[in-house]
Amino acid sequence: MFEALRNLLHTLYDVEGLIRWGGALLVCTIVFTETGFFVGFFLPGDSLLVTAGVLAATGQLRLGWLLLLVTLCAIAGDQIGYWIGRTAGQALYRREDSFLFRRSHLQRAHNFYTKYGGKTVILARFVPIVRTFCPPVAGAAEMPYSRYVLYDIFGGAFWVCSLILVGYFLGRSVPHINQRIHYVIAVVVFLSILPGLIGVLRARHVARRASPKNTPLREPQGE
Repeated sequence: MFEALRNLLHTLYDVEGLIRWGGALLVCTIVFTETGFFVGFFLPGDSLLVTAGVLAATGQLRLGWLLLLVTLCAIAGDQIGYWIGRTAGQALYRREDSFLFRRSHLQRAHNFYTKYGGKTVILARFVPIVRTFCPPVAGAAEMPYSRYVLYDIFGGAFWVCSLILVGYFLGRSVPHINQRIHYVIAVVVFLSILPGLIGVLRARHVARRASPKNTPLREPQGE
């Protein structure tokens, strides 16, 4: 079983092989799943889009169709997530952990939403895990749908187009970059997790400063 799971994860994160095998249709499916269902939180969204852009530069994918279809799938996936949250409401926060669902991920998205408000719908697109759980959080918080959908359309288009075009222009400007695509993927993955790492380090720093051991003792006041 563990061997099968390891092979599955290896296949999922071989994004170049996935795209060569499934083309734009598979890119659309993965993006839709990652943004629309809790099961998609571990899927390779950012690296997938950049790699698709690189392959579009080599002529293996049509750039125009790729931008249009993947953007539509990213927006459609978020709509499903929003209405899941709107329908389930606060019951989501009481749901038990499972292989496909983690309340800690939901709470992380909730904290992100509390901090940034409506802008979360845009910013969360660039933060793995948060982008999967942000739509149901926005729905559970009863964010007005008209406001949500405007943020979501802009955020979905900006996320998809920026990452695909970064890959496309890399593919056009750097000779034989498709032969070193694993380096590009490594950089994208690092940049994707960097905001989370900064957040964790900042939270630890704040907690350390607030601990009683670091609180200076006051001298007793004389009468």
